Amino acid sequence: MADIYPRLLGFKPGRTALGVPATCSAGYVPAYLQAHYWWAYIHPYGVKFFERPWLINLILWGNYDRLRDAALNQLGSSFEGATLQVACAYGDLSVRLAERVAEYEGDFDVVDVLPIQLQNLRNKLRANTPARLLTMDSSHLPLAEASYDRALLFFLLHEQPASVRRQTLLETWRVVKPGGTIVIVDYAKPRWWHPLRYLWRPVLAALEPFALDLWREDIGGWLPDARGRPARRTFFGGLYQMVVVRRAENEHV
Repeated sequence: MADIYPRLLGFKPGRTALGVPATCSAGYVPAYLQAHYWWAYIHPYGVKFFERPWLINLILWGNYDRLRDAALNQLGSSFEGATLQVACAYGDLSVRLAERVAEYEGDFDVVDVLPIQLQNLRNKLRANTPARLLTMDSSHLPLAEASYDRALLFFLLHEQPASVRRQTLLETWRVVKPGGTIVIVDYAKPRWWHPLRYLWRPVLAALEPFALDLWREDIGGWLPDARGRPARRTFFGGLYQMVVVRRAENEHV
């Protein structure tokens, strides 16, 4: 079943995007991405195939706009200072976030380990959009401590093995200022009555091998010790969740 999407697209397992170099500074591809997501994020045909608003919305069972808007609203009403998006996302999320940041003359950085994803985002942004697109591994960010006022992780954690996921959260925590906000949107375990609790589970198990970790464990358990419990909101019968962490003003990095 894991080969369903690749075969529909006519891909051959193991192929990667042309021009993706082998070192991190030049576009290193982590082994888990190469093994499980080459067809969705690395291959040029995959990028072209999935960058369709109707398809993204279909994959999210009609919830894309709702989840996007909820994430943007939780990042704050003002976008002064510096905003970080950890990993690119299909759809217009980054475009809308860039527009909000530009309105307040803030700084906007997007990091992704895959150059092809950053190029895809660049193609979606207006030519004069004040955004830095940085080739970086989310689990090892060469960014200064406490340098961002807010950070967003939109459907990233379910794609990462547990060790990488934890390190990504630690790195995001490190680069966000005390008093800053971290917003996480991702999968969650649906309520017992939800039909997709039973229909979607085998699909995720086959196509998203790490996603069910988010059914079993609380995202808050992967975060560093924080003062106050992260705020959590669920959507669509619990299939999706948004976790909002606001760092204390006097908290040490």
